[in-house]
Amino acid sequence: MKSRQWVRFFLTTLLIGGLSTFFVAIVMKWEKYIEVFTSFDGMKILTEVIWLVGMGFLFSLVSQMGFFAYLTVHRFGLGFFRTPSLWNIIQVFLIVIALVDFLYLQSVFSNEDLSFLSHLLAVVCIGIVAVGVAYKKAKETNKFAFVPTLFFMIVVTMIEWVPALKANNKDMMYLMIVPLLVCNMYQVLKLHKITQATMTKAKPTKQKSKKVASSV
Repeated sequence: MKSRQWVRFFLTTLLIGGLSTFFVAIVMKWEKYIEVFTSFDGMKILTEVIWLVGMGFLFSLVSQMGFFAYLTVHRFGLGFFRTPSLWNIIQVFLIVIALVDFLYLQSVFSNEDLSFLSHLLAVVCIGIVAVGVAYKKAKETNKFAFVPTLFFMIVVTMIEWVPALKANNKDMMYLMIVPLLVCNMYQVLKLHKITQATMTKAKPTKQKSKKVASSV
């Protein structure tokens, strides 16, 4: 990836994080923010918008750090376990552990407002999004990309979600998870398109370069 492409990739993800957080906050606290926006107090409106979008930028940065950290781990895993199949089996095992661990720990340490059912619903929603993104990724690249994408969308997203989980606040949990999922989805589905375009320009005579064997 060229530096110009990386900057565009970074800024787009940053913008996605800011906008998604803003809209999620509006939906979650509609009554509060409708009062703010109908008050026609310019300074108050500007303060709220900057606060929400700024928070979204932070969520986006967390997402991007997680994404590039996983790219490093993934390459290391492929090199260490030698074959994609074995590395995929390890990742499936880690996905199961992460889901069980999340449900158990959150049901034990969360406050009374967050029941086991709400955590189960969160896991199901994350799982549905992850499977959909992994299917699309595998369809656009190759079958070996399904499990790594699933791992990234579930395990890495949950790791990125830890600050909100530690806060043990329902509103913060919901406010953070949606931008994380949206940013992670954008990154994992966009990266191979950028690399494919770069390789196609670099090797225009090779037909195989149009389908890069990308696992993430």
